[in-house]
Amino acid sequence: MHDLLTRLDAATPADRDRALDALRALAVLGVVAGHWLVTALVMESGTVRVTSPLRSMPQLAPVSWVFQTLAVFFLVGGLVATRGHLRARAKGVPYGRWLAGRAARLFRPAAALAAVWAVVAPAMLAWGAELESVQALVELVASPMWFLLVFAVLTAATPLVSRLHPAWPLAVVGLVDLARFTVDGAGGLGWVNVAAGWLVPYCMGAAWARRGLPGRAAGWALLAGGAAAAVALVTWGGYPASMVGVPGAPLSNLDPPSLAAVAFGLAQSGAAVLLLGPLRRLLRRPAAWGAVALTNLAAMTVFLWHQTAMIAIASVGLLAGRLPGLHTAPDGPGWVLARTAWLPVFAAALLVCCTAFHVHERRTAG
Repeated sequence: MHDLLTRLDAATPADRDRALDALRALAVLGVVAGHWLVTALVMESGTVRVTSPLRSMPQLAPVSWVFQTLAVFFLVGGLVATRGHLRARAKGVPYGRWLAGRAARLFRPAAALAAVWAVVAPAMLAWGAELESVQALVELVASPMWFLLVFAVLTAATPLVSRLHPAWPLAVVGLVDLARFTVDGAGGLGWVNVAAGWLVPYCMGAAWARRGLPGRAAGWALLAGGAAAAVALVTWGGYPASMVGVPGAPLSNLDPPSLAAVAFGLAQSGAAVLLLGPLRRLLRRPAAWGAVALTNLAAMTVFLWHQTAMIAIASVGLLAGRLPGLHTAPDGPGWVLARTAWLPVFAAALLVCCTAFHVHERRTAG
């Protein structure tokens, strides 16, 4: 392991900003840990039902503030995509070739996941699982795909949106929210925010790619301003406190992205700026950089397979009966403690998935 970490450190170009890779790794791992903590597979009369501890324990909403890190991923994605496109254009690489390389990194791992579940789902039905249960699990596995689609669309539009000021999509999000909450029949407009909401951090990253990363003063301004806006919108604007969706809730901050979620994303972007310096110092150590580099090499595999890893453990666990924190209703602190204890087991299962399926991502990583 020491030799591997040393080789990774030596093979990294001197001009690579390791802190950006660390931010992307933290964003992916934040989403994974968040899903594992707020997704409950409850067994009731032989049927699987997907629910959330945030429904019965709304006081856990601050958990979503820590682990809902998608804005950071879009921020880094916009920065890296814009830099990559500018380099490709300078070298005379056609736009189609540049886009094909980035799309392959996203969709080849997704195709492998779809192929596996195309076999697993019918097999579960053949072995006697109820259709409702299989449908719930397939929806859980497929739910992260929306992220890939939105990210792929924004990546394809990089030459167009990289010069767009983030204030424009931010204004669109605000106007759409105003319309859908005050005008009868305008609720469908919310889906405009699926693009506009994530354009805000993506365009911010693109602007930083062109003009350089901001300083700590700008980071503090984003953090304070975004946090104050998010708190105000939750406190007085009627937005939910949770920054992820809660089954059965009348309003979600994430489905589609709301103005509160976008404001929270601005605060996260400011925090990301403030972390750049400490991360750069930390990542001078080969061990720290090795962990970040390995996570980035398998980022899409980790993201796509983490729900499958949790489902696999829950399925195997049924052999021992209904286990606390794995098959029981998330209705109290006992469930939270039990679920926390299951996280290393989920991580081990995810490592097995990555070992088996990372090859589909590695082929396109260059």
